This record gives sequence, C-alpha cells and structure tokens, in this order.
Amino acid sequence: MIIRKRLTAGVGILLATLTAGLGTALPAAADEAPAKASPKVELVLDVSGSMRTRDIDGQSRMTAAKQAFNEVLDAVPEQVELGIRTLGADYPGDDRKVGCKDTKQLYPVGPLDRTEAKTAVATLAPTGWTPIGPALLGAADDLEGGDSTRRIVLISDGEDTCGPLDPCEVARDIAARGIHLVIDTLGLVPNAKIREQLTCIAEATGGTYTAVQHTDELSGRVKQLVDRAAEPVVTPVATEGADSCSSAPQLKPGLYTDREKFGQHRWYRVDVLPGQELRASVSVFADRAVNNDYGVLMRALTVHGREIVRGSESGTGRTDAISSGLRYPKPDVDGSDSDEPAAETVCLQLSNSFSAPASVKTSPGMPVELTVDLVDAPDAAADVAAFGLGRGWWLLGVLVLTGLVAGLVFGWISRWRVAVWRTN
Repeated sequence: MIIRKRLTAGVGILLATLTAGLGTALPAAADEAPAKASPKVELVLDVSGSMRTRDIDGQSRMTAAKQAFNEVLDAVPEQVELGIRTLGADYPGDDRKVGCKDTKQLYPVGPLDRTEAKTAVATLAPTGWTPIGPALLGAADDLEGGDSTRRIVLISDGEDTCGPLDPCEVARDIAARGIHLVIDTLGLVPNAKIREQLTCIAEATGGTYTAVQHTDELSGRVKQLVDRAAEPVVTPVATEGADSCSSAPQLKPGLYTDREKFGQHRWYRVDVLPGQELRASVSVFADRAVNNDYGVLMRALTVHGREIVRGSESGTGRTDAISSGLRYPKPDVDGSDSDEPAAETVCLQLSNSFSAPASVKTSPGMPVELTVDLVDAPDAAADVAAFGLGRGWWLLGVLVLTGLVAGLVFGWISRWRVAVWRTN
C-alpha cells in the first residue's frame, strides 16, 4: 500500500512537471517572431575607360573608387547582404554591340567575405564602355527574391553610352515592378548632362543623387547609404514652414520634409521642457543648377526674437546637399511646485543664400529635410555649454590667471624700481 502511494505520488509529480514545462515552453514558442529578412545592397561600379582620369585628390577616379570601396567593405553591418556589379570592366574594343553587354556580377549578393570582396575589387582596371541601363537591369535581377529592403548604389563618372536603351526608362521600369527597390546614384564629374541622367535614375525609384569629388566624400556617402538599408525605414512627414514664428507649425521629434525657395526664410516651432535638449538639423538639396558660393543658416530663437544659438554651413558648388544643425540644452527647474513644468517654445528659423542663373526656375523650392529630436539635457553644473563658452572656458580661465599673475609681478617690479631710485 505504501509502495502504491509512493508510485502514485511520483507519477503525479512527473505529470505536473511535464505540464508546467509544456505550459512555459508553448507560449514562448508562440511569442517568437519570424526572423526578419536581411537587407540586400548591390554596389554598381563604373569601370569604363574614362575612370583613368586623374582628377580626384591627385589620383585616378578608379583608384579613388577602390580606396572608397575598401573603407565601405570594412564598415558594412553584419546583417546586410552585399554584392558588387561592374559595368565596362572587360571589353576594350570598339564594337558597340559587344561593349553594351559588358556588365557582370563581380561578387554575389549574400553574407560578406570582406577579404574576398576586396580581392575582387583590386583586380579592376578601367577598360570599356558605359552600359548603365544593362547594369541596372542586371543588378535588379541580382536582388530579386524575398521581401527584404533592397538598394542599388550606382557610382559613375559618365553618361550611358549604349542608347537607345535609356537608363532613366530602365529605372522607371524597375520601379514599376513593385519590388520596392531604391536606386541611389553618385556622380564623380560635375557635368550638367551626367547630373541630369543620374538624378532622373534616382528620382524614378525614390532614391537620391549626390555629386562627389573627393575620396572621403565618396566613401562616406556610400557607407551612409549601406547603413540606411540596414536601418528601419522612416517615412518623412511633409510639413510647410511659415513666414513667422507665430504662425509656424508645431513640430514633434521626427523627420520632416519641406521646400524652400532661394533666399527664403522658413519658421517652425518646438516645445522644449526643462531638463531636455533640443537637437535639430537640416539638409537643403540643390536639385537644379545653382551659382557657386552658397550657405544655410539655422537659428533657435525665443518667441520674443532673442537668438539662443545658431548653426551655419557654406558650400562652393562641389556637392548637391548642404547641412547644418544646432543643440539647445534647457536646464532643469529645481524646487518647482508644479508637477508639470511649463515648456519653452523655441522658434527655429531656416534661411539659405542660394542663387541661380536667370534661366533656372525658382519654383517649386528646393527640397528640405528637417530632423528634430528631444533628449535628456546634460547636467547644467557639469556641462560647459551651460555657460555659453563651449570648449573655450579653460582657455579663458588660463588667460584670467595669467593676467592676474602678470599684473602682480609687474606691480612688484615697479615698486622695487621706485624704491631703488629713491634710495640712490
């Protein structure tokens, strides 16, 4: 009897344990989300004969592109599947029909072996034609399949030489497939026709065009585009700045788009609570021919017009986007009786000094991308920005102490000389 009771108890405990284990395991399995597909990126590099030209930081365009590619390959996020396709890399002859088929996948889209990819890029030498349209079609085929984000980054120094297949029409056809593939283009030569074609390719798929003339600009922009493929997609919110702060739209933290005409002022408003820091940045894109020497100014002001802080940047026509930003930490309120301290309304003013030839249309305005963020402000007592001196506070202190010591020494020497003179 005792044995039966013990056996029954043992079986009960075992069943209870199994039931508890299943009870905890099943919900966990049910809660597991399906693995997210890895984003795919293919870099399409122009290896045509014109890439021999030596006009980028004293070296050839091909050398600059290889150097930029090596830096980009070192920085590719682990979750990104990356491939490389070339155009004009193999056929050096004059047969147009053959030259316009000269595109191949140099490195397949997939998990990145950095050493293997760098070795493949190192073998490239400027050779043939510029079949941009066929290369884009090949890259779109390389990225087919799955539901991950897909991006093509085209780097070229010239127009397509394989008409009548228009690469802009090719980009529109790719967009019409509905596969959510974005094409970004980078131009290595500030030429109006090249710019027009590469801009059309990018805009057809919702991508961007950037003109670059330095190696660090090229590598930095490609890194940014590869990183963007790995990040969650943020859809900008369209807004419309006003002519004054009183009628300006109220902005929350986020990404916004607007348009601004040449020489125009646009106003926006942001509420900043005590203990928060306002971080705002703006990029203005020159989507048309503009005169050299331009600038962007962003200011934070009180509702009464007093300037709090400003950020500015200038350009000389070498790039098609210019950015600026600012930070405003608002100190926390000590000993406040109110549970919810009042927010301060900060007016953001955006200005530009773009100008253009008389033949260029000024309407609609240039695209503007505005980012607003509110984070915890640094400790006012420890943060040097609270004094309005930036990083120069220690230099000011040194100068004050040096002046004090110099004054004391000079005064002592003067008194000693007077005493000696009177004695003699």
